This record gives sequence, structure tokens and C-alpha cells, in this order.
Amino acid sequence: MKYFEEKWDSKYYYAVKSWRNNFDELVTFFNFPAEIRKLIYTTNVIENLNRNIRKIFKNKTSFPTDESLIKIVYFAIQNQLNKWDKVVLNWGGL
Repeated sequence: MKYFEEKWDSKYYYAVKSWRNNFDELVTFFNFPAEIRKLIYTTNVIENLNRNIRKIFKNKTSFPTDESLIKIVYFAIQNQLNKWDKVVLNWGGL
């Protein structure tokens, strides 16, 4: 950690501070095997959901009523829920 701080503190002060303050929680991630770590950081469900909702607003900039907006966001979330049960290739081998 000391080497990390010396190298990056001047350029990325807040990132280094975050690592320093949350070190125990952050390094827990590295206790997982590499295959599981890759699965965790490549399947961020919340980021994917937010990206899909942003697509809706990009393609349709106005809504006739508040209710129509809520319905469209609801259906986007439901659509995303259907995708969350994807099978992970070689899960048994992990």
C-alpha cells in the first residue's frame, strides 16, 4: 500500500485516500479467484440497468404524461429482470 500511495497520491489523491480508508473492504475482492473477479466486474447489473434506462430517454425525449414515463421505465426494468437469469458459461468449473 505504501508503494501505491507514493506512486499515485500526488496525481490521484482522492482515489488513494479512498483505498487507504477502505483498504480491508477493497482487498476482499482479491480473495476471490480470478474467474469470479472477472465475472463480478463484467456483470455490473446496476450499471447495465442505468444504461438501458438512459437509452429510453435518448430515443424519446418527451412523454405525454408522467404516468406514461413511469410505465416505460417500469417495462424497461421488467425487461432487464428477464435478462438477469443468464447462465454463466462453465459455472461448474469455477
